[in-house]
Amino acid sequence: MSVTSTAGDASSGVSDLSVADATRACVQEYLAARLAGDTGRLVALFADRVDWQLAANPVVPWIRPRSTAVECGEQFEDIMKYTVPEDARASVDVLLVDGTDAVLMGQLSGTVRATGKSFEGPFALRLTVEDGRITRHHLCENSLSIAEACTA
Repeated sequence: MSVTSTAGDASSGVSDLSVADATRACVQEYLAARLAGDTGRLVALFADRVDWQLAANPVVPWIRPRSTAVECGEQFEDIMKYTVPEDARASVDVLLVDGTDAVLMGQLSGTVRATGKSFEGPFALRLTVEDGRITRHHLCENSLSIAEACTA
């Protein structure tokens, strides 16, 4: 990862460092908005079209395909609707930034409202930030634990 490089991009005149700094700032804003539960702020952070990947899971109501900023915002509302917000936990252990790409790794846990069952496990999230907005959101998580918590 080259987050300290000062080599410039001849076509844009923007250094790798400033691109990485802009990416890091957007990711930190994304995390702050998630923590605050501010859906409007989250929608504003996503590009109009988003490359969204999250393994389909038919028993988990908040996991479905998304492709627009509004749909991405709805995912956060769905999580709040279907889980117990007071039980939600997430920790970011690693944040790596390389140019427009960021990878976050950590742990998450929560409780499904309908069943009262808990889930937990590691996650890895790859975000791409272009022109100050998130254009890629690829999440890998412990979908088995989440699916088991969603079933009665």
